[in-house]
Amino acid sequence: MAEEQKFPTEVIDLPSGGKIYGKGSPLFDGKVEIKYMTAKEEDILTSQNLIKKGRVLETLIDSLIVTPGVKTDDMILGDKNAIMVAARILAYGPEYTATFSVPQSDEPIEHTFNLADCPFKELDKSIDLTKNSFDCELPVSKTKIKFKILTGHEEKEIEKELESVKKLKQLVTPELTTRLRRVIIEVDGNTEQSVINGFVDNMLSRDSLYLRKQINKTAPDIEMSQEIEIGGDTVKVDIPMTVNFFWPSAE
Repeated sequence: MAEEQKFPTEVIDLPSGGKIYGKGSPLFDGKVEIKYMTAKEEDILTSQNLIKKGRVLETLIDSLIVTPGVKTDDMILGDKNAIMVAARILAYGPEYTATFSVPQSDEPIEHTFNLADCPFKELDKSIDLTKNSFDCELPVSKTKIKFKILTGHEEKEIEKELESVKKLKQLVTPELTTRLRRVIIEVDGNTEQSVINGFVDNMLSRDSLYLRKQINKTAPDIEMSQEIEIGGDTVKVDIPMTVNFFWPSAE
């Protein structure tokens, strides 16, 4: 029997610090070990079946993780994003050239970003990531709620629920309310799902917008924006995710 081939690996830090997963999780120390990409992973990136199912990046990351007991479904989005960037740097280096448009220019702009310069998002020091439960008082209704950051598994449950609704061919697909029902875990001290559902359906728009902003501020992630020079001005732009991210030019 052929000996299993060993590939070089790196241990990378997670934006969440790991505490959000609980002491029983292999991610609790805030680190995960991943291996360098090989031709096997490049096969994943070109799999038409995975592309059609929208599972390319998920399958790729699962293939790269070598820490026992860790799957992308277990992680929050920000930690998966950090692994994706680290995997790209290990595979092809930190230089990433992409073409994009900005209001300041009439012509498309090509720029080479340095992915190694993407820091973790700075979170308010008052945010306690030792448990996945965060307090928020809504500005208009003054309702006190608790919300959580969703894992990959919970994101998939939302997708399945929305797909079921789409099959009914309703005029409106309840994407926002479906997500909020999963995100909110307590309303004025009440954790019953029926109470949460009723509250979400009648939430004021200003409260809904405020909550979504709070969730975005609370969620650990990696910053995917950088400052560049355009026409003599310094402009902060989002790093575009193009096909070149995992398929850089072979020139």
